[in-house]
Amino acid sequence: MTHRRAVAQRLRAAAAVVVLGLALTACGSEPQGDNVDPDLVDSTEPPTLGACRVLAPTDVEQAANATKTVDCGARHTAQTFHVGELPAKFDDAAYDDEAVGQHAYTTCSKRFAEFVGADESLVLRTIVSWAWFRPSEQAWDDGARWFRCDVVGGTATSEAYVPLPKTAEGLLLGLPEDKWLVCARGPVFEQTEKVPCSQQHDWRAVSAIKVGVPGDEYPGDQVVASRTDAQCRIAVQAWLGYPASFEFAYTYFHEAEWDAGNRRSVCWAKTTE
Repeated sequence: MTHRRAVAQRLRAAAAVVVLGLALTACGSEPQGDNVDPDLVDSTEPPTLGACRVLAPTDVEQAANATKTVDCGARHTAQTFHVGELPAKFDDAAYDDEAVGQHAYTTCSKRFAEFVGADESLVLRTIVSWAWFRPSEQAWDDGARWFRCDVVGGTATSEAYVPLPKTAEGLLLGLPEDKWLVCARGPVFEQTEKVPCSQQHDWRAVSAIKVGVPGDEYPGDQVVASRTDAQCRIAVQAWLGYPASFEFAYTYFHEAEWDAGNRRSVCWAKTTE
């Protein structure tokens, strides 16, 4: 049997997720999404927990969002799963204080996993993700210190979001449907596009292995890549049922993602299943 070459690839997906959380605009009349609700623009009132919206990736690029809410029984691509109040230490913080973004990122990450019912591995292997929004700059100046976490039907690399169910709560519990899991299409992993596993695909994200533990200093790209290669080879072979030959790829992340708390890499199996 022909032995195929194992393919390795590095991506910056997690970094892009962080960027979603930290994106800012400078002016006070910054965009607040498409199809805005005038009552929400520059509002100091905390958003409504559980509200649904039709958001697009361009909306998520903005720091603030005042898009109109829709009935969750209608088509929507986003749902608010957490509304938080910033700690008192941020009362006098600047609008673009990085510590604000870090607080929201940490909180939303944890609440997202709890809301959709995913563990650390599954969070990195789903086509759904989250974004967070702060008040507008005007509302911030008026004393608003809330932040909003939304689950969205896509990732940082999605060109468009897919509709979500009436509620995304528990979406990934048990054995998630393939339409919520991430696969890739393309013979060579470096040139693939990410698609839901319910679509035709050539690669499936089958595991997200640990390459460090909380408290570890970042060991460097080379060490993370080496650990990832060794562990993914084992994980993918086991997932495929220990074939004599197989192809695998992996996604490992870098220092920015490590500092944000990620200690995992994603293992991909070459498979149409």
